Amino acid sequence: MTTNNALVVSAEPGVPFVDSVREVNAPVADVFRAYTDPELVAQWLGPRAMVMDISSWDARIGGTWAYTHTDPDGNVYGFRGVFHDVSPNQGIVQTFEYDGFPGHVSLDRVAFEDLGGRTRIVNHTAFQSQEDRDGMMGSGMEGGMAEGYDRLEELLAKK
Repeated sequence: MTTNNALVVSAEPGVPFVDSVREVNAPVADVFRAYTDPELVAQWLGPRAMVMDISSWDARIGGTWAYTHTDPDGNVYGFRGVFHDVSPNQGIVQTFEYDGFPGHVSLDRVAFEDLGGRTRIVNHTAFQSQEDRDGMMGSGMEGGMAEGYDRLEELLAKK
């Protein structure tokens, strides 16, 4: 059975939110583990051309996370945040901050929906302002997300 697992991203006018949905051909427990195990996260999060270095990934309530992506030209991009909820096989709530724009923190909620051997990943991101949201959408975020989810599905297929 072939299923189109395209990423669907919506950013409605006038609200500081971005929503996305992506299905993957893997059970919820495997998807949750890929989100919480730093060794797995490093294999899929972000674009293929970037090298990821995780300095912390403590996926528990109050735990912090931080990583850098380095592009082929040697430019380094840092990201960090705090986990506020980690509910096994259900979802994660965390903050997200790009070191290039300190103080512009978003709140991300990801929910994992069990589709009987497949998983629907539903993301909702709340930004502090419309300007922050529009800036993120203009940064190439959607392309990076799509590539990361393709990499996630490839990783999960190896299991």
